[in-house]
Amino acid sequence: MAWRQIISYTRAIPASTPFGFSRSFSNSTPFVVKVGIPEFLNGVGGGVEAHVAKLESEIGDFQKLLVTRTLKLRKLGVPCKHRKLILKYAHKYRLGLWRPRAEPVKAR
Repeated sequence: MAWRQIISYTRAIPASTPFGFSRSFSNSTPFVVKVGIPEFLNGVGGGVEAHVAKLESEIGDFQKLLVTRTLKLRKLGVPCKHRKLILKYAHKYRLGLWRPRAEPVKAR
């Protein structure tokens, strides 16, 4: 059964694309943004941008924000929901899976 699917799939691939991969570049950012604490928090969204002044004054550096733990954010008075968002996106940023957009996303 699986072999039939593989064979029918390989026959359906047009020969014009190399190795059968299609080219789709959706969701690409227009250009790379220099990331600081305000750009990062605005990119995260969800109301987290309200803590920009507090985090800039207490943490100061974006690289320090990337390695900040939840207890430090809790001591700074960041609510749980916002802490979770900051830590989630900081982890994704460190892995290279996410970057803030150059232009802020418009609300629907």
